[in-house]
Amino acid sequence: MTLMRLHDTLLAHFGAQHWWPAETPFEVMVGAILTQNTAWTNVERAIKALKTADALSVAAILALDHDTLAALIRPAGYFNVKARRLKALCQSLYDAGVADAPERLAQQGTAAELRDRLLTINGVGAETADSILLYALERPSFVVDTYTRRSFTRLGLLRGNETYAAIQAYFQAALPTDLALFNEYHALIVALGKHHCRPTPRCAGCPLNTHCAHDQHAQHTLPLRKTAAL
Repeated sequence: MTLMRLHDTLLAHFGAQHWWPAETPFEVMVGAILTQNTAWTNVERAIKALKTADALSVAAILALDHDTLAALIRPAGYFNVKARRLKALCQSLYDAGVADAPERLAQQGTAAELRDRLLTINGVGAETADSILLYALERPSFVVDTYTRRSFTRLGLLRGNETYAAIQAYFQAALPTDLALFNEYHALIVALGKHHCRPTPRCAGCPLNTHCAHDQHAQHTLPLRKTAAL
């Protein structure tokens, strides 16, 4: 089954996900930092606290002292670490001259150049950088996360030990380079991971169970299929 057919099957089952849920590109960027190692419901609480404090802007976050910012984002967990990372992100946006409109960062280079710049920010790894590129800056960069690795390993399309870059390259080579497609595909993989492809899989009712190496009782993967080698 091709990656596009898998996408279409997931879309038919789950429907459009309308991801990333945010009112502004900067809110996406903040959410990409806050969602590290926590559930999205916790991120929503932290962002609501920032909004209530009128602190969801580059200038406002830079003006806050560390303890105040950390207290506001406490619901997202690792709040001291994430406060430093938010400060670093905002300082980078300020230095780039886009503090008033962070989405204008997209005008300052190619997708590859922007990705490299994002990766220099403290606490911004590949997944966070690609999330910002895709959802805030509207550049087609496929996001790979834990759900992607887990689900596609169980499907037999990955071995499970590939690097982030190798998995991303696999998807980007097999799919049309399309912003909306990358956006929806990632969101659908997240939906699959939350509803069915959990650490302990819930195979009953999964839209991909007829194509998967797993069943409700299996906790291992089959050997990599020849068509899926990276």
